Order: sequence, then C-alpha cells, then structure tokens
Amino acid sequence: MKAGSSAKRISPTPSAAHSAPAKRRTKTSSQGKKYEAIRRDLERQRKAMLEEAVEGLANPNGQEAFPDISDQASAEVEQNFSMRIREREQRLIKKIDEALERMDQNIYGICERCEEEIPYPRLKARPVTTLCINCKTLEEQEEKVRR
Repeated sequence: MKAGSSAKRISPTPSAAHSAPAKRRTKTSSQGKKYEAIRRDLERQRKAMLEEAVEGLANPNGQEAFPDISDQASAEVEQNFSMRIREREQRLIKKIDEALERMDQNIYGICERCEEEIPYPRLKARPVTTLCINCKTLEEQEEKVRR
C-alpha cells in the first residue's frame, strides 16, 4: 500500500501544467449529466439563431430609394442597427460553440482563471461564461484600471 500511495504522490507532480488538466477532468467527468439541460439550451439557442440568420439572408431588407431624405436616413439607421445585432449574434454563436466544445472536453464549468468550479446557478444564467463570479469581478476591475 505504501509503495502505491508514494507512486501516486510522485506521478502527478512532474509539472503544474500536467496536473491542472487532470484536476479539471476529474471534477467534471463525474458531473457530465449535470450540464445536460444547459447543453440542450445552448444547442436550441444556437439552432434558433442560425435559422433566423438563414431566413434573414433569404429575405433581406434591401436598400430602398426613398424620396424623402429623412426616410432614407431612418432606413440606414435601422440597417446599421440590424447589422450590429447580427454581429453580436455571430459572437454569441462562437461562444456557444466554445462552450459546447468545453463540454465535450469535460472542462465545462471550470473557471479558466482560478480553476475552481463555477456554481451551477451562474452557468444556468450565463452558460457561455468561462469565469467564476470572483474572477469576472477581478477582470472587470482590471479593465477599469486600464481605461
């Protein structure tokens, strides 16, 4: 028994880089079912956004020529607003894809900064998050200092 336990102590310590991913997998592999509802929500949201994008491409709101300059300006403002929304949706789809990939790799729900488990209520509210609330707060404070 002592030989086996000493071997356990020796094997995980070659480098910190090797022990962190093992720690992540251990924490999440037993909780795979825990995130199934979040996975379904993410997949449903992704599908809906992609369907909306396809429909938007099929039925574009083309640039119309308006006789009144204020109508033309309003149409351009609306088009710019729509483009910003589409850009935000594209970024969200990318974040959803990354979250689904983390689930596949069994590292979903682990803070990228401190490697602690992100509480389930936070993941349910913001399923694409990669940081626990403490680390996110620190990140926002650091951003304020840089400005």
